Amino acid sequence: MKVLVTGVSGQLGFDVVRVLQRRGIEAISASRKEMPLTEPLKCASFIRETKPDAVIHCAAYTAVDKAEDEQELCRLINAESVKSIAEACDETGAKLIYISTDYVFPGTGDSFYSVDDKTGPCNAYGRSKLEGEEAVRKAAARHFIVRISWVFGINGKNFIRTMLSLAKNHDALTVVDDQVGSPTYTKDLAELLCDMAESEKYGTYHATNEGECSWYGLASEVFRIRGIDIKVSPVPSSAYPTKAVRPHNSRLSKESLDAAGFRRLPDWKDAVRRYLDELSAKGE
Repeated sequence: MKVLVTGVSGQLGFDVVRVLQRRGIEAISASRKEMPLTEPLKCASFIRETKPDAVIHCAAYTAVDKAEDEQELCRLINAESVKSIAEACDETGAKLIYISTDYVFPGTGDSFYSVDDKTGPCNAYGRSKLEGEEAVRKAAARHFIVRISWVFGINGKNFIRTMLSLAKNHDALTVVDDQVGSPTYTKDLAELLCDMAESEKYGTYHATNEGECSWYGLASEVFRIRGIDIKVSPVPSSAYPTKAVRPHNSRLSKESLDAAGFRRLPDWKDAVRRYLDELSAKGE
């Protein structure tokens, strides 16, 4: 089996390649030069040339606030290039695993969104990712759409690394407490994505670590595990106004994983502990 992976310089793509290599599966790491997401036709050509059995598309435009000012660029990368990739996968018979986001939902209420719940993005980034989903469903017969949230991994910047950095120079921090969701450890998610690539259980899925917390709860757990003595105070989102509206509810139901026989990801607290161990092994 041969799997093409995009976004290998990011958190998720990096871990997907590691899992594939460990499983003895040939991984093609698509660089920005080979698959420039601002040039959809080149992306499609690369897939036609390499003829992979599956494409795990981790690359995306993810600068949520900047997307409000760069809506056309965001849409080009997250929707138009995805359409070309999906069409090329369909032509070559490759499976396509498209990574989407909780931002496709309006982010209201306090219940867990199921895969079939009504979408309604509250910002430009979410709209572009939803358009990408629609392109995949229309163009690629053999597809997986996997919605994730609050990603953290060893190969890049993330909320946990930011908190650890801030704690070095502050005795107290304020962290948003009215946005609730589930963190996603890329090391755990990568295993699931590779399981999907080796299966034919196509469809739309939600995949985050189990449980829920707020950003305040996540920060508090990080400091508790590391034994960092710092005062953390909860504040509303209004204390940190941003250009793009953020969803207050990012809870995602994993029932679709259960129905397909895929294993859910471990509890988020367990994932954070293992991630901190991984950082410690790197001297962070």
